[in-house]
Amino acid sequence: MELGFVKTDINADGLAVITFGHPAHNSLPSELLNQLSKHIHSAGNDSHTRLIVLQSAGEKTFCAGASFDELLAITDEEMGSVFFSGFADVINAIRISPKLVIGRAQGKAVGGGVGLMAACDYCFATEHVAVKLSEVSIHIGPFVIAPALERKIGISAFTQLSLNPTRFFDAHWALQQGLIHSVQPTIAEMDLAIQEFCDPLLTKNAEALAALKQTLWRGTEHWSELLYKQAAISGRLALSPEAKRLLGELRRK
Repeated sequence: MELGFVKTDINADGLAVITFGHPAHNSLPSELLNQLSKHIHSAGNDSHTRLIVLQSAGEKTFCAGASFDELLAITDEEMGSVFFSGFADVINAIRISPKLVIGRAQGKAVGGGVGLMAACDYCFATEHVAVKLSEVSIHIGPFVIAPALERKIGISAFTQLSLNPTRFFDAHWALQQGLIHSVQPTIAEMDLAIQEFCDPLLTKNAEALAALKQTLWRGTEHWSELLYKQAAISGRLALSPEAKRLLGELRRK
C-alpha cells in the first residue's frame, strides 16, 4: 500500500470495477498511472466486461492529482514529458475503451484528479466532492487535462476553474457545469444510485453501447497526439525554479 495499488474486479454481470489508491490522498505517481491505463485497456477489451466503474479507495479524497515527490524529482524536459504523459495515457485509455466508463467520486479532486472525472463518460459524486485546478499557482498549468475538461464543461467554466487555482468549487457547481451528472448526500446513497444506473445498462446491447461511446467521443481522434504535446509543455514548465520552490513548500506542509 505504501506505493499505492490498482485492482480490477469483474462481477458475474460484467461490471468491471477499477479501484486505485495511494496513501498520499490517492495521488498518482507514474507507476500508478501506468497501471491504471493498463487496467482500463484490459477491462475494456475483456469480452466479459460490459461497463467499467472507475473509483478510488477510502472515504475522503477522490484524487490529489500528480505526485509532488515525482514533480520535484524531474530534472530535464524528457523526464517531465514522460511523467505528464502518464495522465495522457489514462485519459486516452478511457477515450478509446469500447466500454463506457462510469466515474465514482467520493471527495475532493485536485489537478489530474479533476481530469479523471472529466474523462469519464458519466460521473457520480457525493456532496463532499469539490474540485480545484491548482496548477497555475505552482507556475505550471492544466495542459494535459485541458482537452478533457473543455470537452465536458466548456471553455468558460474551464477558464473559471483554471484561473482560480486556490479555490475549491463544490459539487453543485460541478453538477451545473456538467463535470458530474449525479450528486448524492452520502457514499451509500451514491453507490445505490450507481447500481440503479448501471444495472439496466448491463443488459443492453453491447454493440449499441460501443457505438454510442464512439459517438460521444467523436472529434477527439487527434488526442492520441495532442495530449502528449500538452504533456511536453507541462514537463518543461515543471523545471522552472519558481515551480520547484513552490512544490517544495507545498510538500512540507
